[in-house]
Amino acid sequence: METVGIRELKNRLSAYVQLTKSGHTVIITEKGKPVALLKPLGPGDHPESETVEHRLALLANRGLIRLPLSKIREVPEPIALSGGELVSTAILER
Repeated sequence: METVGIRELKNRLSAYVQLTKSGHTVIITEKGKPVALLKPLGPGDHPESETVEHRLALLANRGLIRLPLSKIREVPEPIALSGGELVSTAILER
């Protein structure tokens, strides 16, 4: 594992990106104290690799959404409504 200061990282960013692409992890320091990691992406790290179900589960864990208690087995057929003339008349009267 390599350690680099922010200034050095800024000056040689391409070299450190190549280093991480080859599998190494780099500890980034500020004034000698570790502040971040630059590491290769793992199989599940890329946001596009997440499934919709996984994203929904994360949102539910944060309390931002509630998942349904059961799944809809089939979508019901739409109901044909009569009275199209009545709706048209109501719209015209507005």
